[in-house]
Amino acid sequence: LTGGITVSGGEPLLQSSFVIELFKLCKAQGIHTALDTSGYIFDENAKEVLEYTDLVLLDIKHIDKKVYKELTSVNLDPTLDFIRYLQKINKPVWLRYVLVPGYTDDNWDLEKWARFAAQFDVVKRVDILPFHQMAFYKWEKTSREYKLKDTPTPTKEEIKKAEDIFRKYNLPLYEESK
Repeated sequence: LTGGITVSGGEPLLQSSFVIELFKLCKAQGIHTALDTSGYIFDENAKEVLEYTDLVLLDIKHIDKKVYKELTSVNLDPTLDFIRYLQKINKPVWLRYVLVPGYTDDNWDLEKWARFAAQFDVVKRVDILPFHQMAFYKWEKTSREYKLKDTPTPTKEEIKKAEDIFRKYNLPLYEESK
């Protein structure tokens, strides 16, 4: 068998009991399992999900606790504990960094994020995800204020700057074949 299943969200660990049962069934059939998470729900149920997970796709949206809270409305500490736990249990992880002009593109923050990520040898890949406006319509539908509505997509130069900083720390950057 080739291929596999990825559970994402929202936040799939909000439904950890379901994910545990789904992944158990997948493992019994030899199906590869991947969990796409922000890691902010880190409890015993999350640890059980990880027992049946082959690969974790983990978003660490910022390394500064204050800015992380502003961006996500949750605390950063559980996510940092989550990746430390992945290292402890030797679980492969792909880190994802959303590059948002004016929010997550500061050189100092990029350096600090890269330095943190580089200490984990379970990190097999790092994706820089350029911010886009595709979620705008969702915010409009819910009549909630969308604080990023005037935020542009990062330029090629801004993306390259982030890539260069991450490369300095020997992070395994994913690059589409050119």
